[in-house]
Amino acid sequence: MAVCGDFAELTPDALLDAVETATGLRLAGFAHPHASYINRVYELQTSAGERIIAKFYRPGRWTREALLDEHAFTLELAAEEVPVVPPQPLLDGSTLGTAEGIHFAVFEKRSGREFEPTQAEDWRRLGRIMARMHGVGERGEAAARVIMHPAHSTATDLALLREGDFLSRSQRTGFLEMAEEVYERILPPFADAPLQRIHGDCHCQNILERPGEGLLLIDFDDMATGPAVQDLWMLLPERPPQARAEINLILEGYEMFREFDDRQLRLIEPLRAMRMLYFLAWCARQVGDPNFARKFPDWGSDSFWRQQTADLREQLDILREEG
Repeated sequence: MAVCGDFAELTPDALLDAVETATGLRLAGFAHPHASYINRVYELQTSAGERIIAKFYRPGRWTREALLDEHAFTLELAAEEVPVVPPQPLLDGSTLGTAEGIHFAVFEKRSGREFEPTQAEDWRRLGRIMARMHGVGERGEAAARVIMHPAHSTATDLALLREGDFLSRSQRTGFLEMAEEVYERILPPFADAPLQRIHGDCHCQNILERPGEGLLLIDFDDMATGPAVQDLWMLLPERPPQARAEINLILEGYEMFREFDDRQLRLIEPLRAMRMLYFLAWCARQVGDPNFARKFPDWGSDSFWRQQTADLREQLDILREEG
């Protein structure tokens, strides 16, 4: 197999060879790259003219088991007629191919426009599809996936930022002191929070509107085990006090299919804080990648960390007010 574990050597010929071998399909000499920083995603064409999508996963980011957890979830969702794009089976019966150290999967091409909720019914539609997804999610486990709980994911992110040489000297002490207080404040609300399989990165860019069909959930890369409200709060146009109407409409739609414990709403600001710290830890993990330096040229500078410290201070003030 011609594919190598280094993305720099993932040539069109190599990826076409890998997909043909895994699927048995004959492909035309066409490989159109889609914009994606994390993975390498290509639109391919079969000799019969059908367009398919091949996703080559970034080496080292996920284990094989974690990728299979994602695939299992989307396959279960599809079986329950929740609109998603599951991976296609390969010749060996799996959904995950491997070519010289790079895992990949093949998907049907599905297109649509980014969903932009504007009317009351739009928000109810979001609630309904989230509830249907969560109804499937709670019936299984994802043992190899991130656990979205401060004592698990956030503790790991904080340890990386604390132990690495990432923060600027002038901001290090103040930022870390605030981050530790954030951590202590977000732990208690999670004490009795039920966790289940969730999308994990559910914002409107990951929801498509397909004319004549409805909504389609895409990009389960960050699928996790976490509280259901994680898949709701990033859909909101503003913070909860200013988005009460949208929250009520989402939950109105949600509870047509599944009960929602309103106590989970108190997790929204802790989850926002967790996402802020996760992003910084994620950046820290990418610093050796030349593509990262081009995409985030300001990373690690004193001005960058001044802004991050100011943002964390604002979030900490909100947590103090809620606490």
